Amino acid sequence: MKFSKILIILGLFLFQLNFAQEKADVVLKKALTEAKAGNKNVLLVFHASWCKWCKLMEHNMNLPETKPIFDKNFVTAYIDVQERGEKKVLENPGGQEIMNKYKGQNAGLPFWLILNPKGAVLADSFDQKGDNLGSPATSEEVQAFLTKLEKGAKLNTEQKQIIQNVFVKK
Repeated sequence: MKFSKILIILGLFLFQLNFAQEKADVVLKKALTEAKAGNKNVLLVFHASWCKWCKLMEHNMNLPETKPIFDKNFVTAYIDVQERGEKKVLENPGGQEIMNKYKGQNAGLPFWLILNPKGAVLADSFDQKGDNLGSPATSEEVQAFLTKLEKGAKLNTEQKQIIQNVFVKK
């Protein structure tokens, strides 16, 4: 009987470990390593499961017409932060600290950065007024987003137009 209780406890522990999120610094390090190997930059996105703008940005970046553009130019990595209640387990441990390091603590979500393979910031999601672009939706926001993307990628006119068409909220 004691042996079966031990097995159950061990099983529950392993089950929980299986769902534990990877540490944020590990996510970032993997992305930087992949970027270096692929001669790309990193698009690091801080997001949360409850954030509708985060979901919209991720959706827009993963559409059949935009995904190849982002995949060709960036290693995209997501770090989950600012979860609530029972969803707290979805967070990448240390994610908020990394976000804070890049002055994103009061930015809102999504908050994103473009990093070179050494981890230097090429662009962040702050506009000229210091507001977070988040998931760009207006024509002006998308234009600012494209300007930031171009600090980490060479986008041709067609690629920029595709991103503009997808991201501008109709």
